[in-house]
Amino acid sequence: MGLMITIAVDCMGGDHGPVVTLPACTQFLNQHTDAQLILVGLSDGLRAYSHPRARMLVVTEVVAMDDTLEVALRRKKDSSMRVAVTQVKNGAAQAAVSAGNTAALMAISRYVLKTLDGIDRPAIAGQIPNAKGQATTVLDMGANVDCLPEHLLQFAEMGSALVSVLSGNNNPTVGLLNIGEEAIKGNDVIKKAGDLLRSAAQSGALNFYGNVEGNDIFKGTTDIVVCDGFVGNVALKTSEGLACMIVDFLKKEFSRNLFTQTAALVAYPVISALKKRMDHRRYNGGALLGLRGLVFKSHGSADVMAFTYALARAYDAVHHHLLDQVKARIAHAAPLLLDPTLSSNP
Repeated sequence: MGLMITIAVDCMGGDHGPVVTLPACTQFLNQHTDAQLILVGLSDGLRAYSHPRARMLVVTEVVAMDDTLEVALRRKKDSSMRVAVTQVKNGAAQAAVSAGNTAALMAISRYVLKTLDGIDRPAIAGQIPNAKGQATTVLDMGANVDCLPEHLLQFAEMGSALVSVLSGNNNPTVGLLNIGEEAIKGNDVIKKAGDLLRSAAQSGALNFYGNVEGNDIFKGTTDIVVCDGFVGNVALKTSEGLACMIVDFLKKEFSRNLFTQTAALVAYPVISALKKRMDHRRYNGGALLGLRGLVFKSHGSADVMAFTYALARAYDAVHHHLLDQVKARIAHAAPLLLDPTLSSNP
């Protein structure tokens, strides 16, 4: 057997904790024979679990979903979240996965792992299903509410590295989320970000498509869409809510009477395909990009299937050397960030 990929798992995070994370770990390990897990959690939560490629790391604290950053970062130093991330820092694991408090995970990861050279702010990159049957990678999805143009360029470079790893497409297209396609539209930050992205495209550092609008995320117009974290998080939650609404609507309509039930039987293959395409669980696992280590954030409400996908996403990132690709792309874009004619910094 070749080298094993090791992932540290915060088993206590999220809305469900070990009830979801442990069965997901079993599914993941059964699907990936070259992987092993470090399961981090409370003694009571881990006691009954056993797998030949999993070892337990018992802690005494858990970061709650409503804990403040002060509590999570300064007071709970033996939390399952922090200890899982620390396994990446000390080299025991190559990636960490948690479904816990997003703000706490970002703060702890940034404090423990630090940011890469050339990165001002780490970003959360997630995927939203699109009409092409694939997914549009969007970043930032909630880590940075206010961004400078340079941050959006960094997001574009990191997102390009991620998509290259996940899809095998070495030249993914990047769109800048705006209120219109024209370069003259948007606020000053967006206009300056557009200038930076166009310069990056001219230098060969990026495949910049241009401005895109909100509907382009769902059309799949570009492989990647960059925006600030406020807008990205709203887009993510909207897509999840829309998918649930459509599925619930179809269930109710097709169960109204004998005629609609018969129609449902005929349309079942189409309905099943639509449901699968819109199932956000298949795209669970947002990458915290820009850190000196790999950390992935699962939805807090993730079920077993969704958390298994988050583990698989972390595995793929390690397997395809995502960290090295991010470093290379940021290094390539560094001259643009230092150009005084393009920078927004004084």
